[in-house]
Amino acid sequence: MRYFNTAGPCVPTRHYMVPAQERLPRARGYIEQGQYFVVHAPRQTGKTTVLAAMARELTASGRYAALHFSCESAEVAGEDYGQAELLVLEAIRRSAESAGLPDELAPPASWPDAVPGSRLTRGLTEWVRNCPRPLVLFFDEIDALRGESLRSVLRQLRDGFTVSRVGFPHAVVLSGLRDVRDYKAASGGDPGRLGTSSPFNIKVASLRLGDFAEAEVAELYGQHTTETGQDFTVDALERAFGFTQGQPWLVNALAREVVEEMGVPSDTPITAEHMEEAKERLILARATHLDSLAARLGEDRVRRVIQPVIAGELLLQTDTYDDDLAYVRDLGLVAPDAPVRVANPIYQEVIVRVLGNNTEGQVVAAPSSFRLPDGRIDMDKLLCSFAEFWRENGEILATASTYPEAAAQLVTMAYLHRIVNGAGFIDREYGVGRRRVDLLIRQPYTAADGSRAVQREALELKVWRQGRTDPLAEGLAQLDDYLDRMELSTGTLVVFDTRPQAAPVHERTAFSQQTTPSGRTVTLLRA
Repeated sequence: MRYFNTAGPCVPTRHYMVPAQERLPRARGYIEQGQYFVVHAPRQTGKTTVLAAMARELTASGRYAALHFSCESAEVAGEDYGQAELLVLEAIRRSAESAGLPDELAPPASWPDAVPGSRLTRGLTEWVRNCPRPLVLFFDEIDALRGESLRSVLRQLRDGFTVSRVGFPHAVVLSGLRDVRDYKAASGGDPGRLGTSSPFNIKVASLRLGDFAEAEVAELYGQHTTETGQDFTVDALERAFGFTQGQPWLVNALAREVVEEMGVPSDTPITAEHMEEAKERLILARATHLDSLAARLGEDRVRRVIQPVIAGELLLQTDTYDDDLAYVRDLGLVAPDAPVRVANPIYQEVIVRVLGNNTEGQVVAAPSSFRLPDGRIDMDKLLCSFAEFWRENGEILATASTYPEAAAQLVTMAYLHRIVNGAGFIDREYGVGRRRVDLLIRQPYTAADGSRAVQREALELKVWRQGRTDPLAEGLAQLDDYLDRMELSTGTLVVFDTRPQAAPVHERTAFSQQTTPSGRTVTLLRA
């Protein structure tokens, strides 16, 4: 029986998977034309699965000799380009054996002797000379190579393409995490200048392997239904796509969590509630994929993009803006299209939890002390407790934050997460240019008639920054809009004053009642 795969490439006979051709529809056309091109995508999006499947399909068609292989083993060569060439050629040989290429299509039994810097060219030329079909090569993990090693490989491919086109591979696909502009940086060039000095300026296109569309998520989950009879409800499918935005690893991980880890019986339909629980379990478990993304948050070029997204500020148009944004998009942390935003709600949650982890560890209040007998949260008590926490610790924690412009928001979310999560949920909305963070606390509880109900509490976080006017009026209007969308009658506005001339935190942290433009009475906390 097949299953949802979250580790390594998918195998059609063992795993549920979306057909390769559907995920890279333009690739086959470029191969037919004999083009050299780049495929890039964040990790754990299925690049290896798609390219390996495409190579198998091309060879099986009888028209091509196609081979997918990884350059990762050559990473150890570092700047030793001669050694890197040998390791790449050895990777080709091993992959050809594993793929079971017929003898007449296989690479030479021994690669021809050549001086360092020309070994790849000589080897591929010899292979093409003896192969009865056009040769198509997929260089996976090409960006594992660095410096002179990467430059040498790219230069030899470029020279073979331009000088000896007929006697060189028909089509070449370079695949990795990054687009070709970062290949140049990795090989020692300036990524901002991709003119004729680029080491791979022959590529016809850079294709980004996209996330699953909503229909593809339904198709993938439908394969499980077909094989086991276990249905996913419409709400479950919508929730899965909403949480993941089609990120392939997350799509598979959510379903695997429900089916295998939570053990929902096969005769029980999978519901939106199952997906909600699976999402929380994934975030808490911090699987390798999520941890590897979280580890990037300390990089300066990542911080320059993610910090204003959390803070709701505009991205500064610096000299590095385009490269920073391209890099963070290539990592998959932010969506590939405008506006700039975190790629999906699960990443959004992971980011703020990781950045707020230190604060959360400082919260000593017991979550159970804020629960009413019926299971609801005592919001007045929670807000007063947070205000006291901010008076005593907020500015210290904010000063120590590696994301200082978003520190107030991160401290608040970490505190709420410590108290609410486990029994309840927090939905967060933040993004570039919003100048606010909207939070919705959802707490299941038992209603007076014994039925299950959900308490919903809305908060909006604003920051009064140096050189700006008091954001109170804007915040009340924005809170009004949020309450309209959430269909709630009241909420809480929190305004943090980070100006140097602000009153001391013990003096300025206080509650009051305010009226929104639509006439709602809401709570204001100035901090």
